[in-house]
Amino acid sequence: MPNTAADLAQLLARAERVLARLEAWLPAAPPATDWDAAIAFRWRKRGDTGWIEAVPHPHKIELANLTGIDEQKQRIEQNTRQFLAGRPANNVLLTGARGTGKSSLVKALLSQFAHKGLRLIEVDKAHLVDLADIAEQLVGRRERFVVFCDDLSFETGEPGYKALKAVLDGAISAPPDNVLIYATSNRRHLMPEYMAENELTRHVGNEVHPFEAVEEKISLSERFGLWLSFYPFDQDVYLAIVQTWLDALGATIKDPEAMRRAALQWSLERGARSGRVAWQFARDYAGQQRGRRR
Repeated sequence: MPNTAADLAQLLARAERVLARLEAWLPAAPPATDWDAAIAFRWRKRGDTGWIEAVPHPHKIELANLTGIDEQKQRIEQNTRQFLAGRPANNVLLTGARGTGKSSLVKALLSQFAHKGLRLIEVDKAHLVDLADIAEQLVGRRERFVVFCDDLSFETGEPGYKALKAVLDGAISAPPDNVLIYATSNRRHLMPEYMAENELTRHVGNEVHPFEAVEEKISLSERFGLWLSFYPFDQDVYLAIVQTWLDALGATIKDPEAMRRAALQWSLERGARSGRVAWQFARDYAGQQRGRRR
């Protein structure tokens, strides 16, 4: 007669080994979000598993250091104040020339309003299909969240395009009242536009009927309630931005005219007078100055 207890023990041991192998193939459970660990977060993805991860050392920028975009600052700051106060506020699309402060302005809002409960969650374009899952994790929390999509643009057929449209305005469920989306892009309508699409515009009597592809592209940007446009800086504004960053970096300017010439030469070499170029010059200038002092 077989030893039933021994057979059962052997069977259980084999089952445990099989389960251990299966667990090695299964994705690990996503870590819990530590909401008290930071004021900035990012959406991370491993396979099909996503989670909100704290960013312990976010890039801190002060609103006062952003020069040449006073109107844009005023409008987005007012919108954010309304949001933090629980009043109606809009999703924001910041578009325009590169290096003019679009992303910096959103980061500066976090520095300005973190003490009032503002939190920033950065979501990569490739992960926009998870927006509904992200929003679901934020429902009912006391903080106010800005979901930040930087340098946003789409090619035809990308899945994140439809997901973003649905979350902004189009899903059957209402978006959480403690979540807004702030996105930056160099494209006003977020998707490439082609001459052939304009050529297919139809005229019916006195009415103009744009081709449906154009309407589809415009429909995404229209879901953002607030549009902020950014334009290239002229020479005076560029130099003012340079001065602002040099002051912020604690640089001492012994020869203002030499500094001015160096800043203009720096912009010529890069083919742009932008806030980003001004920041890069200021870092180089201040760094060289400190090196000479040592």
